[in-house]
Amino acid sequence: MEVRVNDECSACGICEDICPEVFELGDEKAEVKMNPVPEEYHDQVREAAEECPSEAIEIEE
Repeated sequence: MEVRVNDECSACGICEDICPEVFELGDEKAEVKMNPVPEEYHDQVREAAEECPSEAIEIEE
């Protein structure tokens, strides 16, 4: 799995709260700390994408 945060990100921090191992807040938007995402974090990344209010998290399986 690979994950990206697009420019629609509002830097709300929900993704970082759900999966801090993969997401962190940058200056203007959330950033992905590791690609590809280790399998142990796949469920958390999917949850972060579902909870993202701006639908900015893009997952490629």
